[in-house]
Amino acid sequence: MKRMLISCCVAAELLSAGNIASAQFVVPPGFNPLLNPLPPAPPPLPKISVPQVPQIDEPRQPNYQPTPQPSFGDRVTTCLSEGAAAGLRSGNLDAFSRSCANQRG
Repeated sequence: MKRMLISCCVAAELLSAGNIASAQFVVPPGFNPLLNPLPPAPPPLPKISVPQVPQIDEPRQPNYQPTPQPSFGDRVTTCLSEGAAAGLRSGNLDAFSRSCANQRG
């Protein structure tokens, strides 16, 4: 009998406590969620444009830029290769490469 009385009291307590929702948001007095200002509008999306693709049948545009000149080091390397291919050795190759690189510049 005692067990039944205790279980009835516990059940009544649980049923009466079940009406209170602990996760429920209680709106404070004077607070109206409809009067809150709206967040600002998002910034406009960037404009995406498709790059122009050259067509196959279209004539090519001429390139009027002059070709870049090789550096002095590139000219010396070329002259050394040409002198060695011609069979020049040490001192003659040095003199040839100096004069050749200066003439091409």
